[in-house]
Amino acid sequence: MRDIDDRLDDIRDAATDFLNADERDIRHVALGVAVTVGFALLATAVASGAIGPRRRTLAQVREGAAPITDRPRGTFSLVLPAVFSATTLSAVRVWNAPARPERTSAMILWAGAQAISAVWIAIRPASRGMQIAAAMTSAGLAAAFAHEARKLDPKAGKLASPTGTGVRLANRVDRKADEATATVH
Repeated sequence: MRDIDDRLDDIRDAATDFLNADERDIRHVALGVAVTVGFALLATAVASGAIGPRRRTLAQVREGAAPITDRPRGTFSLVLPAVFSATTLSAVRVWNAPARPERTSAMILWAGAQAISAVWIAIRPASRGMQIAAAMTSAGLAAAFAHEARKLDPKAGKLASPTGTGVRLANRVDRKADEATATVH
């Protein structure tokens, strides 16, 4: 029985450290988790609900092409959910940081990054220029949030910043997916 209690204490300590909840009331921590996860899920749901078939161009109609109804694929679609998750976990740590104007600024940047990313998911930019704009605004806001989060809590900033390893891994997965769907004629 003592071994189970020790393990539960270790788990509780690890969760407290991970969430940056040392001096916070459990209700504050639970509210932070609910707000950040709820906002991220709401943004994703709104974006996903907005995805519908695109209208066909005149050239597509002449060629007999069916309407495009698939959701976006490729690195962009692989990276966005990870960014939502990593920044959401980081936002929980920021939420639990001491109340200061910097915390409010960081949370506003996080909410803005979530909202802008959801808008880009819903818009599904097709042109290279719009895809670059989507990537730059999403990455820029995520970087601004990570910078502000790092001021409050170095672990939150590190959690929110994408790493070269993560980008390499996403690119490798995308290449493997492309290879798997390639056809030989």
